[in-house]
Amino acid sequence: MKPEGITLRQLRCLRAVTDSGSLTAAAGLLGLTTPAVHSQLRGLEDLAGCPLVQRGDHGAFRPTPEGEALLLAESQIATALSRAAREIGALQQGHVGNVVLGVVSTGKYFAPGLVARLLRLLPDIEVTLRIGNRDAVLAALAGDDLDLAIMGRPPREPAVVADPVGPHPHIIIAAPDHPLADADPVMPGDLLAQTFLSREEGSGTRILMTRFLDRIGEGATWRAVEMGTNETIKQAVIAGLGVALISQHTVTEELRSGRLIALRGIGLPIQRSWYLLRRADRQMSAATVRIRDEILAMRGGFLPQL
Repeated sequence: MKPEGITLRQLRCLRAVTDSGSLTAAAGLLGLTTPAVHSQLRGLEDLAGCPLVQRGDHGAFRPTPEGEALLLAESQIATALSRAAREIGALQQGHVGNVVLGVVSTGKYFAPGLVARLLRLLPDIEVTLRIGNRDAVLAALAGDDLDLAIMGRPPREPAVVADPVGPHPHIIIAAPDHPLADADPVMPGDLLAQTFLSREEGSGTRILMTRFLDRIGEGATWRAVEMGTNETIKQAVIAGLGVALISQHTVTEELRSGRLIALRGIGLPIQRSWYLLRRADRQMSAATVRIRDEILAMRGGFLPQL
């Protein structure tokens, strides 16, 4: 037998002949001529190396044991193709699929809750969450490893479509007993005299802090100590090692409990937005469109609130 040469048309002709009992009836079922059906059946028998139909007692065609084996395969193929068609339809309509969502490190305080909410709304779409600093998320987006990304300031490269999803305030935090805790407002000179605890190079928060201090200091120098994570920064500020410019969404619980305070100063809080990004030069899958639409419809309702 030469299975690699068998076609779906041949198998359908075999099915029609055995179901109807004649070549003429099979031709009517398939919309073909009787000679065409005979040709397809003969070709299939040549590939099988044996007869696949035989005349019954009343002259109707019925399958041989070899024909029964091929009819079983035809039935399994038809079932598999029908299942594939349903799956393709579901994928095209966005009912199923996989969407990779990248979120900058600052967003790790709300991203798991957002993904859980999406999975409740769209249980048949798998959402894979990847968290990294701004440079890592942008590199993954440029490398086509992400379908969507959430971050603050949209990049120039790669070219993206950026939709705002909610407010992203940044504040300067200090320990409750810090000397500037009661100042209202904190003067720029007093602020620049503090030690700032900051994230690593490439962090969006680090970029924002540098721009803010350079602006209020008008070229004056200031001191910064780099720390790798927001959690380390928070603990260091609580311990009195310095102050930090940080996303309010990373310290909501500490502010609520009184372990940290937000300094009051000119230009604070710094109001920014969270953005949902996608590559401008990529076609979104239907599943990605549905996830994007759900996130936008939330209007920032997944963000931490004081």
